[in-house]
Amino acid sequence: MIKEDISNYQWLWQSLTPTYDEGEAKSIVRLLLDKAFGLTLTDIYADGLKQLSKEQLQQLEGLMERLQKGEPIQYVIGEADFCGRAFTVQPGVLIPRPETERLCQYIAADNNHPYCAFKAPPPLQVLDVGTGSGCIAITLALDLFRAEVTAWDVSPDALILARDNARSWEARVNFEYQDALQAPNDEDRWDIIVSNPPYVTDNEKSTMHSNVLDHEPHVALFVPDDDPLLFYRAIAKYGLSALKKDGAIYFEINPRLAEEMKSMLQDMGYKWVTITNDQFGKPRYCKAFGLHTSAFYTDLQPTNS
Repeated sequence: MIKEDISNYQWLWQSLTPTYDEGEAKSIVRLLLDKAFGLTLTDIYADGLKQLSKEQLQQLEGLMERLQKGEPIQYVIGEADFCGRAFTVQPGVLIPRPETERLCQYIAADNNHPYCAFKAPPPLQVLDVGTGSGCIAITLALDLFRAEVTAWDVSPDALILARDNARSWEARVNFEYQDALQAPNDEDRWDIIVSNPPYVTDNEKSTMHSNVLDHEPHVALFVPDDDPLLFYRAIAKYGLSALKKDGAIYFEINPRLAEEMKSMLQDMGYKWVTITNDQFGKPRYCKAFGLHTSAFYTDLQPTNS
């Protein structure tokens, strides 16, 4: 039997307030009604909910039950926006974050340089380690000038989903099954290596929202307390030989570990290691040049970074 209040907008968002604040609850319900039933905010206030069929109301009830249990809206509607594009997401794959959008914008700003009209440069060779939904790899494939992008993941399900997303956006990305902790012995292969690996420590779980903790894949989120730089160290070690001359490595990082990241990369021999804040003022991104970097590049960098 359908709940009597299911066609009442106020009841819908109020039913989510045990988990979300009022503003977020309203945004989630509006997004659900838009994506699942094509109802705009104007439609909602014009009693559009009352025009839904019995079957649609039953569907809405089921979707609301998932939201009331704390399941993220992105999993419920099956997609997440990233850099102006809709990416299919599903349980088992990390939901793309706004902070990661900024990482892609950072890389594009660094590498979309003016080029000679008479002779285009060779394609940038780009590697995304731990691609998940493919959001970073696909965005860079579409937004970088002349880039050939490869993406690794250890999850077959994630690779299938990422390939589907690439097809949807007609992005050319080479997806490979590869464990970052057992990287191959490559030399001079990549101009750019980028990764948003697991970086939340186990002791931070108590500070996390339940809808993340209970629903998103822990393997994509958490690292042991006693080795929080596990994935960064492995990827950086790979980059020592795999980066081309003047190649750079980009990471999204745990703000709590920014100084440890910088020290680790400097100790490994990386040059001009810089930490950049995200849109919320937290140190979220790390960039470093590889071992074979021209003096021209390092001489251009500010000394206070």
